[in-house]
Amino acid sequence: MMAVPSRIRTQKGWPDATMSASGQVRWGIVGTANIARAQFLPGLRQAGGIAAAVASRDAARAAQFASDNGIERSIAGYENLVTDPGVDALYIPLPNSLHAEWTIRALEAGRPVLCEKPLCGTLPDTERVLEVAGQTGTLLWEAFAFPFHLQLHEIKKLLQDGAIGDLMEIKSNFHFSLRNPANIRLSRQLQGGALLDVGCYPVRLAQELFGPSYDAAWASAVTGGDGVDVDTWGVLNYPGGRRLMLSSGLGRSYDTFTTLEGTSGQIRITNPFHPRASDSYQLVVGSSEDRTFMSGAHEPSFTAAIRHIHAVLGGSEPPRQLAVETSLPTARALADLAAWLRRPEPVLPGAADGSSSATAADG
Repeated sequence: MMAVPSRIRTQKGWPDATMSASGQVRWGIVGTANIARAQFLPGLRQAGGIAAAVASRDAARAAQFASDNGIERSIAGYENLVTDPGVDALYIPLPNSLHAEWTIRALEAGRPVLCEKPLCGTLPDTERVLEVAGQTGTLLWEAFAFPFHLQLHEIKKLLQDGAIGDLMEIKSNFHFSLRNPANIRLSRQLQGGALLDVGCYPVRLAQELFGPSYDAAWASAVTGGDGVDVDTWGVLNYPGGRRLMLSSGLGRSYDTFTTLEGTSGQIRITNPFHPRASDSYQLVVGSSEDRTFMSGAHEPSFTAAIRHIHAVLGGSEPPRQLAVETSLPTARALADLAAWLRRPEPVLPGAADGSSSATAADG
């Protein structure tokens, strides 16, 4: 794991950020992605920040997005936003293929960054971004909101208290239905696909609960769109016989159901990633100790993460969950899983004993 630069470890506030007269953090949004409207902006407003500016390569598109979403200013061109003196931090929800370029530009400009997950679409790009973050000391977070949620904190307490014995297996889904064939998630050139878009969530959850070191990876997928994985399943093996079994996709109804299986019980979670107030988790040990807990989610999913960033920039909290601490193991696991998706078709039943009805000799 990459070491946290001393400038970040010892920092109290962000000296280059002037912030607004009210002390609120002024955010710039690099791009007009739907997730900015649906997830980031509600969390930002609940956390007390200012939506100061949005940029697009198309000036009219930026202006329309700003008008529709209550953003103070629109800016033509990403570079003009990165260097704008009227913003204190940047949120980058661009397609995966553009994350490295614009995160690096922002870091080099001294702008704290919240970059959408995955941090980058490839492992080399991730390593390059993290190197720049380390060299500059500029604060960088990958936009996984759930590690900041009360729900995960409470689930970790149950695990630490031995409520289900030793955690041995995580079975975690993240599926949703994508109907627009022009969506960027279906573009190979933009580094789309189910594994990077939503499969990264179970991978990061396993990292939170098992730690960063795994022993082996395997995955398979159905291909669609412009040659991307649209239905993906895989396994990460961890030391001590523990494992993550993940399933992710872009063609099924919304499903984030996750089970934590221990030596003496289970924790069943309806939505570990973006829980709503109606979501819950259930402790199942086969006795009167079985209990159901509500998620405790009473604010937009991004709120706690953004509130933490505000506290760091204001000097009242040390930074947690920085990309230089957390993102490289996630990127390595995603790269190892993705490597299996580029292999030839799986061996058919009976191939090992020569009885398969379809072999290479069949032409």
